[in-house]
Amino acid sequence: MSTITNLTRMWLTRSTKPFIFKNEYDQQLSFSCCDNLGLYVHIPFCKNICNFCPYCKVRYSKELCDRYIDTLIREIHLVGSQHSGKKTATSLYFGGGTPALAAERLGEIIDAIKEHFIITEGIGVELHPDNVVPSVLHSLKDAGVTKISIGIQSFRKKFQNILGRTGIDVSALKSALSEVPFETVSMDFIFALPTQTYEDLKADIEAAFQNGANHVAIYPFIDFTFTSSTVTAMPKKEKHALLDAITAYCLDKGYTRSSIWTFSSDKQAKYSSMTRDNFLGFGCSATTLLKDQFKINTFSVEEYCKRVDEGKLPTSLTIRFSLRQRMVYYLFWTAYSTKVNTKDFEKFFGVPLKKVYGIELKIAKLLGFIVEENGVYSMTLKGAFYYHYYENFYTLAYIDKMWGIMKKEAFPQMIEL
Repeated sequence: MSTITNLTRMWLTRSTKPFIFKNEYDQQLSFSCCDNLGLYVHIPFCKNICNFCPYCKVRYSKELCDRYIDTLIREIHLVGSQHSGKKTATSLYFGGGTPALAAERLGEIIDAIKEHFIITEGIGVELHPDNVVPSVLHSLKDAGVTKISIGIQSFRKKFQNILGRTGIDVSALKSALSEVPFETVSMDFIFALPTQTYEDLKADIEAAFQNGANHVAIYPFIDFTFTSSTVTAMPKKEKHALLDAITAYCLDKGYTRSSIWTFSSDKQAKYSSMTRDNFLGFGCSATTLLKDQFKINTFSVEEYCKRVDEGKLPTSLTIRFSLRQRMVYYLFWTAYSTKVNTKDFEKFFGVPLKKVYGIELKIAKLLGFIVEENGVYSMTLKGAFYYHYYENFYTLAYIDKMWGIMKKEAFPQMIEL
């Protein structure tokens, strides 16, 4: 896997230099000039720890959660005050962990954000199915939340058992969502689980749209080395057939495809914290992407609080991009939406996309991965699968290594990828 990603990296960056993350950071962040800026807040607390989940999370205690949120608000002010006036941001997303465990305090966090930022496209929060009750939903709506994403994973008992999840009261879920409506109600599912069939996945998607969702996300199961999950990944050929079949089903039903793994029954329903040109991340493990750098906060809640209490940013590692490295990062995550607009690329980098990657675009066309119309490159079904397939390599070769180290070391000296 690392050989494939390394060769691809060297070809696309035109350099043998690896991605080098160092234990350094800028106290002042140059986000004032960033367009299409997104915001992300990480709440790491969970009542129960799912063994398949790779994200930064710790077991919930009210005392630790309150201390963390007090610190989080200080970090927001520490960064936000670096811009004179209020900076426009496209969106704000809360992830975790289980943000709803702090539902009564999300309003404070949002108020802190709004002291420094104007949010134009709404606020989203991830929820565990257990959180989908009227009292929590009312708290979120009162705080200004407009979008929710519910981590269903599967409505089917056999897959809930595989993932170590409990059953879902579907009627109560539907009733709560009917009582407290949101602009977007997304439901997340995992595909490519052992023995999972097209009929299994189709049944989950149908159940989602029948019980309050207007958006679904179908994420592939990835076997991270640092989790304790014993679930085995589905073979490539079966995964390819399953992704193609479920994509064809969603498109035949008239659902709008807004990314590799997301579909909506309402064109206005969107939920994605990833497809942003630039973003600021707050909280432990949160990442920040600017034009010249990418940084990631420490995974340690304790060290996060200590660093911010000292008036310093809680950054653990930073990569300072070469121009080609930044282009690769831009294209990789922009392509997640299944489209790359040449005008947007040229506006961001000041150089035509074809001038930089003309050969690669021709090869992708010849292989049937993309089509071009009016300066927009769109993925075919074949291209979408191979994007997913390569993303799996990238995740295991890069993210798995980095997160595995950062879960053990609060501030590693350097990581080469």
